[in-house]
Amino acid sequence: MEERKPPSDEPVKQRKKGLVEAALYVAGRPLTTQMLAKIAKTSMRKTREIVSELEEIYQNRNGALELIELDDGRIVMQLKSRYVSSVQRLAMRPLLTIGPLKTLAYIAYRQPILQTDVIEVRGSHAYGHIKDLRNLHLVAAKKTGRTYLLRTTSIFADYFSLSHDPRQMKKQLEKMFKALEDQEEPED
Repeated sequence: MEERKPPSDEPVKQRKKGLVEAALYVAGRPLTTQMLAKIAKTSMRKTREIVSELEEIYQNRNGALELIELDDGRIVMQLKSRYVSSVQRLAMRPLLTIGPLKTLAYIAYRQPILQTDVIEVRGSHAYGHIKDLRNLHLVAAKKTGRTYLLRTTSIFADYFSLSHDPRQMKKQLEKMFKALEDQEEPED
């Protein structure tokens, strides 16, 4: 009679790893370990192990995607920065055009900021930008006297893979702005 080996839990673990990877891919934004554990129906400890394994797989692949853990512990799957400029024109449609994006960057960097101060710097067209940003839930507004106090939302932080802590976010934005300045070609 042939001796039977105990069933391996490898297919179950592989399925859970696949669920975590699929969740990160589909979300397109950072997810908490708690959210990933819920999706994979596993413990936080096992989820962290799965994330570590996936990080290693993506690192060793030397492909265009990377899996990284942000300072606040959330996990994101994203395109490596060196590929973005080459393929970004293939993206369906940018979330924001350049005007609203500049207004959003100003709000994010200066937050919390009064809407009147944003309008003073960005011009009256920024009223429309702010309305669009609020509709996209990237900016929240709280009535303060005759104006609004503006700040970015957690959706903004998730979409741009930034920290939810405003001080940490400001440092990340400064670093991004510096990198953008360094990329610009000098004028003749």
